[in-house]
Amino acid sequence: MIPSPGRLPPTTPRATARLQLHAGFTLDDATRRVPYYAALGVSHLYLSPIFTACPGSQHGYDVTDFNRVNPALGGEAALRRLVDRLRPEGMGLILDIVPNHMAASCRYNVWWRDVLQYGEQSRHANFFDIDWQVPDPALYGKLLLPILGLPYGEALAAGDLALDTSDPQAGFQIRYFDTLLPLAPATCAEILRADPHARFEHLAARWSAPVDGERGRNRLADWQSALLREQAGTALDDLLLAHDAHTPAGRTRLHQLLEKQHYRLAWWRTAADEINWRRFFEINELVGLRAEQPEVFEATHALVFRLYREGLIDGVRVDHVDGLTDPAAYCLNLRRRLSALTPQRPAGLNLNSAYLVVEKVLAQNETLRSDWEVDGTTGYEFMNDVSAVLHADQGASGLSATWHNVAGDTADFAAYERAARRQILTGNLCSERDTVVRYLHRLARLQWHTRDLSQTMIQRALEAILLNFPVYRTYFPGHATTADAAILQAAVSAAREILGAADHPVLDQLHAWLGNTRLADPNAEAWRLRALTRFQQLSSPLAAKAVEDTAFYRYGRLLSRNEVGSKPDDFALQPQAFHHRIAMRARLFPHAMLTTATHDHKRGPDARARLAVLSEIAPAWDRAVQAWRAQASRLGPGPDAIDQLMLYQTLIGSWPLDLPVPPETVCLPALHAFMRRVETWQLKSLREAKRRSNWIAPDLAYEKTCAEFLARLERDFTDDDGLLASIGRFAGTIAAAGALNGLTQTALHLSAPGVPDLYQGSESWDFSLVDPDNRQAVAYERLEHSLQHPPTWPEALLNWRDGSIKQKLVHAMLQLRKHYPALFTDGTYSPLHSEGLRQSHLIGLTRQHEGVTLLAVASRLSLSHDEQAMARDSRPLPLIPPAVWQDSAMRLPLDVAQEGTSGHWLDVLNAQTVEAHSGRLYARDVLETLPVAILLKV
Repeated sequence: MIPSPGRLPPTTPRATARLQLHAGFTLDDATRRVPYYAALGVSHLYLSPIFTACPGSQHGYDVTDFNRVNPALGGEAALRRLVDRLRPEGMGLILDIVPNHMAASCRYNVWWRDVLQYGEQSRHANFFDIDWQVPDPALYGKLLLPILGLPYGEALAAGDLALDTSDPQAGFQIRYFDTLLPLAPATCAEILRADPHARFEHLAARWSAPVDGERGRNRLADWQSALLREQAGTALDDLLLAHDAHTPAGRTRLHQLLEKQHYRLAWWRTAADEINWRRFFEINELVGLRAEQPEVFEATHALVFRLYREGLIDGVRVDHVDGLTDPAAYCLNLRRRLSALTPQRPAGLNLNSAYLVVEKVLAQNETLRSDWEVDGTTGYEFMNDVSAVLHADQGASGLSATWHNVAGDTADFAAYERAARRQILTGNLCSERDTVVRYLHRLARLQWHTRDLSQTMIQRALEAILLNFPVYRTYFPGHATTADAAILQAAVSAAREILGAADHPVLDQLHAWLGNTRLADPNAEAWRLRALTRFQQLSSPLAAKAVEDTAFYRYGRLLSRNEVGSKPDDFALQPQAFHHRIAMRARLFPHAMLTTATHDHKRGPDARARLAVLSEIAPAWDRAVQAWRAQASRLGPGPDAIDQLMLYQTLIGSWPLDLPVPPETVCLPALHAFMRRVETWQLKSLREAKRRSNWIAPDLAYEKTCAEFLARLERDFTDDDGLLASIGRFAGTIAAAGALNGLTQTALHLSAPGVPDLYQGSESWDFSLVDPDNRQAVAYERLEHSLQHPPTWPEALLNWRDGSIKQKLVHAMLQLRKHYPALFTDGTYSPLHSEGLRQSHLIGLTRQHEGVTLLAVASRLSLSHDEQAMARDSRPLPLIPPAVWQDSAMRLPLDVAQEGTSGHWLDVLNAQTVEAHSGRLYARDVLETLPVAILLKV
């Protein structure tokens, strides 16, 4: 049944709410929250993937069936109930889709299982990026299956691998604990021949015959099923005993059987060196899909297209677009298919094109390609910019000095990134690097003038390029621009600086091959394109793993700048630079998503906003760090200096606003809950950093030392002079300034050009840490109560710690967007320029459309205006006192000022009127009662 469109959602989303679905929060749970989000003012829910995924999945990216809504989420019936609840509210639905990869699950992914059983002859062999022709004879014509917890020989000798006949429908299988692996049909005859009484010789002969086509495969499967159903007891027991790895003969026979399969079982640690299929990043449980193949595209998108055609979804977010062979071609194809389906949608929904955004991390000077026909990205670049503008650039040198003193070196972040890139490239992604080298070497051998280039030469040059690659990837050959050529040139030039002169000719040759220089020989060009594709699919995960998942956990100058989409060396933005970036993106992608929080963020938006305050008080921070390090040294063994500094920042940034600090009465359960969150973060941080521990070979002793240090901090918390109490008090001294930053961030988020996305629960204070902390259950009952029973603005300001002030601001802004939709979707954007003594503490913008003008004015850098603020009051309001502003003002844009330089403006937050004088709005008037102001003139 196709749902009635009811009230139509807006053509372009006004605002979205990202919800993380899993068995603990299903589609029906989302349905129950629709009234809340409707009242808040959201126009679209934006769901994590809803395809069938591995049981227990907490994120949905480990898809096992693209053509079925996950039963664990309630299935398609629950999806329809959700849409039926959304439409009466005039709301729509955006779906996160995963074209790049799916779960490499032998048990739940039937496509993958078919490949394991039939190898290159599988009807799904072309679905996955598998290199069947590797030089290693042990892998030629096979795929590596690195699922063993022990080296293969040890697992075999231990009896962890066994022949299994428990499921007649599946036939003979190999059991490895809970995993059941299929066997190549032809090899099952070998099993029968192992019968000591030769009872199955007639069947073995029949099963040994070549199997052609689907009918032949089905017939052989039926024979196996019949045998296992009919031959119970002794006969099957004898077959199992003949392959029992606990006996020497059985172990040999089982090994020989495994050697004849289309996969080679291996220890999980071998994957980094030997895996011959593309993974998602370095995750062995996720296998890369070939979405560029028409049959793969159709098979993985059929459900998406049907849901769109039937009016159940209104747009999609494409996950990890840079993992695809040709992102541009994929996006164009997706847009074409969705556009073709639009006229078939229910009445009222068939007039508007689908909303289409891509998840992509952009470098500082990189822009999304305008010819992809997408509405923009998911907003990492905005998250970076709105955070950077809250930082004081003058604090960078002081914070750097503190960091250099702690770390014991003076290296900048770029050096940390290069070191991390080298480690990932030669470790975690070594096999992916080797694949590119092998393809390039094969290409070199095909041309007489390059045949002397050795694999070692090529590897040196390739690594040098990748160590200095400035973006996630290029987009050669089909949709490359001059930007791609410039990116590659920059990487090659940087590589030339670190390579000896003897390697420069090799570097020049790779420059040509990895660019857009086509080769005349068809065979050589085919190998060039293979190498180029894998190179571009390597540079992307290398950047992600080296920067976000390694260097961010090693470089700790200020953790608020260690965020997805950010670079720590891009420390701060002046308002003018912030406006320039926003205006540029608004011209290119006016409907791109804007976000401040995601399911992948390292720290919640309000944790980053609080840590940003440290950029204003670098000397005070340095004194505190020195004192804490001295205290820590008296507490016994603990994290090293670098890990300590990151721990202190994490405690400060995420310290709960409702967690009292001695001498106040301590709430021990709340303290314990907070410290368990920090402990989970710390373990992940230590392993991601790969300095003292890692995921592959954890240093359990060091991890235990760090955990015990946290436990001692917690035990000593009730001591007024304890280290944790001191850290908590410091967090309290900057909490109000951090909250002010958070409100400024929110005002800019909801007034800038684009579609603001609210990550679940972030409409209130969000001090979350990296996953799994940022995917915790949302306190909807509290949020619903505060929305239904809102405080007044004075009450909200006075009780700012409970988060209702942020929710109240979000609600007010979303209602404004709802009342004046064209102002935000089509309105012009221009900066407001500040002047006066405190001009650097102001930021503002203008939106105009058909006679309606909106001004957003906000405070920034609230502590640096008064160096004594911290010492004077550790629990102030998030408000700069009006008298501090003196003559500071915002100049109205010329076209606005000409309409009436002394006009009256309505502050939509507190319903007060503010008067402009001589084309100026004075901060002492505009920001008298709240740290942000939203002014309207109609």
